[in-house]
Amino acid sequence: MKVDGTLRVPGDKSISHRALMFAALGNGRSRVRGILDSADVRSTAGVLRALGVDVPQLADTIDVRGVGLHGLREPSDALDCGNSGTTTRLMAGVVSGSAIDATFIGDASLSRRPMKRIAKPLEAMGAKFEFARGDGLPMTVRGAPLHGLEWRSETASAQVKSAILLAALTASVGATVHEPARSRDHTERMLAARGVKVASDDTTVRVAPVAHLEPLDTLVPGDPSSAAFVAALAALATSGSVVLRDVCVNETRAGFFDVLRAMGASIEELERSDEGGEPVATLRVTPGALRAIHVGEAQIPSMIDEVTLLACVAAYAEGETVVEGAAELRVKESDRIAVVVDNLRRIGADADELPDGLRVRGARRRLRGRVTTHGDHRIAMAFGVLGAIEGNEIEVDDPECVAVSYPAFWADLRRLVTA
Repeated sequence: MKVDGTLRVPGDKSISHRALMFAALGNGRSRVRGILDSADVRSTAGVLRALGVDVPQLADTIDVRGVGLHGLREPSDALDCGNSGTTTRLMAGVVSGSAIDATFIGDASLSRRPMKRIAKPLEAMGAKFEFARGDGLPMTVRGAPLHGLEWRSETASAQVKSAILLAALTASVGATVHEPARSRDHTERMLAARGVKVASDDTTVRVAPVAHLEPLDTLVPGDPSSAAFVAALAALATSGSVVLRDVCVNETRAGFFDVLRAMGASIEELERSDEGGEPVATLRVTPGALRAIHVGEAQIPSMIDEVTLLACVAAYAEGETVVEGAAELRVKESDRIAVVVDNLRRIGADADELPDGLRVRGARRRLRGRVTTHGDHRIAMAFGVLGAIEGNEIEVDDPECVAVSYPAFWADLRRLVTA
């Protein structure tokens, strides 16, 4: 398999969600450029509209006139978050600090995902949560005048941290969050760019209360999680290279690129710049003789969305790859540990589950079979990369589910593979 081409992957999903939220909560007009137009981000836009914000249809450039930190209105219907956990958890923080009540609903997959992890700290701040059944959706949030909070999270979670920071923001109180390991820091960076006083180190972040949020012109960089699939394709090729333009290389998100380098692929930074507090680079990826790697708990937060992809790459790496400390993957869109291992076995690869990770023994073999995605976009794309390798015959049962994060994935894959 030969690869060749230059590509700008879609805008970063995490930053796209937050750019819309902060534009909605700002004073005055904000401009957002390069936003990801995908199912998940449309869910955030729809929720904001239901809360009284005039969010236009998503396009390459949109203007959002914010309602301010205290301008959201109570919705007349439940807030439908589709399949988006980020929408649900972050907007639950926003609602908690607002003088409104809202019920959150979602699709069957999202409804099974745990939400009490955010309810616990937000209730400690003064909000009220009601669950219709178990730990998932439907979930009703009753906003209240909140008080400041110092919270110690049991696990590193950017969504839990962000929910607390957004609740503090809309309630105009301070908050401190301690984590056992560093998680994604997009919320902190984007708040600081909008005039909020933020202090942080590797595992602690503090925000001061503010009366208003500054509007901003935001360029959303390329999503490193989407770029990871293209980088993996290039790493698994026999020749050629792929250039990825304007990729967010925030160190809390770039762990997969470091792992791919350690496995033997070449990833060069051709240019580097800064966009709204986020480091951005153009990358050139060329194949190498891939070897197995051990990934431990400390590395997981910076590549949590790419572990399934790593498992697929490991199927062609020499030796035994082991991933540990990734138990959070069992409560994503699917149980990604169980699903990726089961699918690898179905197509002829050698893989085992671990309680908090997986083990894959690599070998150059033809892989054939049908992959069951359970509607999980990252499973579909990971096995799509394996399916592009010459000689493999892999059928993905639900290719359309990639629309959640990367609608043009299959077209880009076909364009980059030249032989």
